[in-house]
Amino acid sequence: MSIVVPAKVFLTKGVGIHKDKLASFELSLRNAGIEKFNLVYVSSILPPNCKMISKDEGLSFLKPGQITYCVMAKNETNEPNRLVSAAIGVAIPKGDESYGYLSEHHAFGTIAQKTGDYAEDLAATMLATTLGIPFDSDKAWEEREQIYKASGHIFKTTHICQSAEANKDGLWTTVISAAVFIPE
Repeated sequence: MSIVVPAKVFLTKGVGIHKDKLASFELSLRNAGIEKFNLVYVSSILPPNCKMISKDEGLSFLKPGQITYCVMAKNETNEPNRLVSAAIGVAIPKGDESYGYLSEHHAFGTIAQKTGDYAEDLAATMLATTLGIPFDSDKAWEEREQIYKASGHIFKTTHICQSAEANKDGLWTTVISAAVFIPE
């Protein structure tokens, strides 16, 4: 059995609206550009040395039908005008040997920036606790972000988030955000 450790990762997001729940999800995958792949959901570890690349570059490495690993956040509703969001947070450590974290978060009634910041905070906090960085969980994300980065252990944090106001006529609205892995 071969060991699969992704060498690259890209972030993408999408929204889909349709009368059928499954079709709405399919349309969100199309909007994100990842509908052609057999997606396998994995947990939240960003492998050491995994390079973050653009969506366009990442898609150029993949073939239709390929089994493709991803971390995905998804949210859906058919409640008219309800705000939905889904985000992936990323925390990348300094150094080539350490692994980072990806987090998934989805919310109702929360704007994209707030959902994205929350997902980014989750990923950074998971990484900080793994690295033994002391912090006060009661402090605001912006304060903890500075503490994490000042520690010299965390190189970068970011997020991607898709939000949408659900269709006014009660059609299914699905939002997704994903971190898609590219194998060696």
